[in-house]
Amino acid sequence: MNLKELPGAEWILPGLDDLQQGQSQTIGALLVAIAATRLSTAGLDVPKATLASEPELTLYALLQADRDDAYQFYNALLQRLNSFCNALEVLDRS
Repeated sequence: MNLKELPGAEWILPGLDDLQQGQSQTIGALLVAIAATRLSTAGLDVPKATLASEPELTLYALLQADRDDAYQFYNALLQRLNSFCNALEVLDRS
């Protein structure tokens, strides 16, 4: 299966690209930072040098500055992240 087909890939894959380019403050990069250990364990190359500290707080603040529904959107993003990680882990085991 192609990684682009996994649920949440629309956030995670651009986030990996952002981190490789030194951008740590995008939604995708912050999601990757939240699950960096899990993603690395499942086989993805996560650039650790550019990870944001406290990515959960940073992501929420970023969303809150831009959206009225920050709490709901934050939770939806975390669910997409979890779905991506779960699917990736299933692929890694096969």
